[in-house]
This record gives sequence, structure tokens and C-alpha cells, in this order.
Amino acid sequence: MNYEILIAFIGATAALAISPGPDNIYVLMQSISNGKKFGLATVAGLISGCLVHTTLLAFGVSAIIKQNEKLFFVIKLFGALYLLYLAYRVYRSKDELRVSEKGVAKKGLGQLFRQGFIMNVLNPKVTIFFLAFFPGFLFSDELSNVIQFYVLGLLFMFVSAIIFSLIAILSGMISEYIRRNSKIGVYLKWLQIIVFISIATYLLLSDK
Repeated sequence: MNYEILIAFIGATAALAISPGPDNIYVLMQSISNGKKFGLATVAGLISGCLVHTTLLAFGVSAIIKQNEKLFFVIKLFGALYLLYLAYRVYRSKDELRVSEKGVAKKGLGQLFRQGFIMNVLNPKVTIFFLAFFPGFLFSDELSNVIQFYVLGLLFMFVSAIIFSLIAILSGMISEYIRRNSKIGVYLKWLQIIVFISIATYLLLSDK
């Protein structure tokens, strides 16, 4: 078992969770507008949805690896190109990071959990991202690919849950910091670009 690969995966997941995206911005907005526990309900829904994508990936890609390693290389190549495309999209996006409570609907805890879950499960971009992100981080020659994908999925969920929960709990401080520091958007934008390019490079160079 290669623990260095797992540590690299955890680091990449943490950097992605910290970088501004639709999920953590949604958590931040719900927490500011409705309160911390409502933000945490949103986090629980979003993270639960990741289990569905992990299952699809574990059984689908594992079957492909068994049948054809060359096809698996094509999947990894697609993943690297997709991550480079995401880096380009971030590069072309605006630098500003705006925080506003306006337009955020008031909902109950159960509603926010369901909405977070459905948002995640029905988002095809999450499936594509998992397909792009996970295959290069298989870490063991002894464990089955299905088990390895589940381990990676659970690690992804655990790390993301911690960071998203901190965003919900510290939402007031974070929003105030963003309002006072106009350049934070620039720093986070380049963090995203660096992370996407680094993961793409790792996928291309890995021998799995």
C-alpha cells in the first residue's frame, strides 16, 4: 500500500474543498442567511451525494480496468485534459469573490439536506470530476480496485465534510474577511488553477 499516494490525494482534496466552487459557496450562503446548523445540513446533503458517485465510479471503472488497461489509460488521459479545461475555465473567470445574503431562500434542515443531496447526485459534472480525479490515485496492488475507489471516495467525503463544516461554522468571519479583502478572490482563483494543473500533471505521469 502506497501511503504517499493517499497523502497526496488528501492534500489535493483539501485544496479543492478550500477553493471557491458552487458547493462551498452554497454552504457559505446558506450559513450566513439561515444559520450555522442550516449550513451543516447542506454539507451533510452534499457529502452524502458523493457516495452515489463513488459507487458508480468504483464498479464502472473497475470493470473497465479488468477488461482493458489501454482503455483505462484513455480514461486517465481524458481526466487530465478535463482538469486542464477546468483550470482554463477558472483562468477565464472573474477574480472577484462576492458574498451576499440577498436571494438566499429560507428553508428547513430537512429541505436543505435533500436539496444538497439532489444537487450533488443529479450533477453530471460531479461524476465527470470523480472520473477525472480518482483513477490516478489507486494506491495498492493487493486491494481490489472497487475497495480502493471506496477508500478514496470516503477520504474525499471526510476531508470535504471537515472543510465545508468549518466554512459553515466560521461563515460570519469568512464573509467579513472576503468583504474586507478584495484580493482574496485572486489568490483563491490561482490556487484552483495550480491544483487542477498539478492533478492533471500527476495523472499523466502516474504509472497506474
